Amino acid sequence: MSATLFPDAQLHVVTGKGGTGKSTVAAALALALASRGQTVLLCEVEGRQGIAQIFDVAPLPYEERLLVRPQAGAGDVYALAIDPESALLEYLDMYYRLGRAGKALDRFGVVEFATTIAPGVRDVLLTGKVYEAANRNRRNKGARHYDAIVLDAPPTGRIAQFLNVNQELAGLAKVGPVKGQAEVVSTLLHSPRTAIHLVTVLEEMPVQETGDGIAELRDIGLPVGAVVVNLLRPQDLDATDREALAGGRADRDALAASLGAAGVEPTPELLDGLLEEGRHHAERRRLEDEQRAVVTGLGVPVVELPLLPGGVDMGGLYELAERLCEEGLG
Repeated sequence: MSATLFPDAQLHVVTGKGGTGKSTVAAALALALASRGQTVLLCEVEGRQGIAQIFDVAPLPYEERLLVRPQAGAGDVYALAIDPESALLEYLDMYYRLGRAGKALDRFGVVEFATTIAPGVRDVLLTGKVYEAANRNRRNKGARHYDAIVLDAPPTGRIAQFLNVNQELAGLAKVGPVKGQAEVVSTLLHSPRTAIHLVTVLEEMPVQETGDGIAELRDIGLPVGAVVVNLLRPQDLDATDREALAGGRADRDALAASLGAAGVEPTPELLDGLLEEGRHHAERRRLEDEQRAVVTGLGVPVVELPLLPGGVDMGGLYELAERLCEEGLG
């Protein structure tokens, strides 16, 4: 395993445009960190139960649950689905000792109303729970200490707003516990203890959104981590073959001879189909190479993960986790 790219980071925030596989990358990152002997908390805040689906377990409650123990000698991975209503009830009990009164508010719909009309408060509550988990120590009675926390965060288009909790709360709470919580959460999110990783694929729109997200995060002083290029297709052809296919100069006779040697009849229809597929592959690779150059120019570490032919099961997650460790992210 190589040295980690972000040795000071305890909180790893994973974001990305929809369809890039950010939840899968977050899960693989949690396994990668655990493989180094760390106790890891994998959190989600979007209410999709994505963690449960990826690991094929029952829907997660608002409670830290042991998810997986990767291997002998490795750390454990716990999981938590954070919802704003439960976070608000916990907050009210912590700061105002409401107890049963807080649950009564929930029954009357007050909690849902409060977290709906004040999205800034909603995000403070969600990130506040992550902050609480990150700032425990071994002296906290009954509290589990986590060496690392991985947050499966909202998509790139909303990530800066979600994490910029102090700004979002401006005008809603000038003083008091909510304002104080926003400030301490903001301090953590702006510190070297946090790394915000952006997941993309080598397509124009996700790469553009990734670049815009990095610029926005930098503008408000949030610490950008790595760009994870996900779902990379195998490099089946070298540059010479790709250029020949793209330019319509592929050797049809050589292809026919190769098929014949393999015991396949090289019919004109088969040759036409293979050459057309090859041309599309070459064009796709050209476009991917262009987007890779854009990603490289963003000025942050780049980690690449392959497209797994059989899909992402537990074996695939471990494979991705191993790759993350090799590339220094885990």
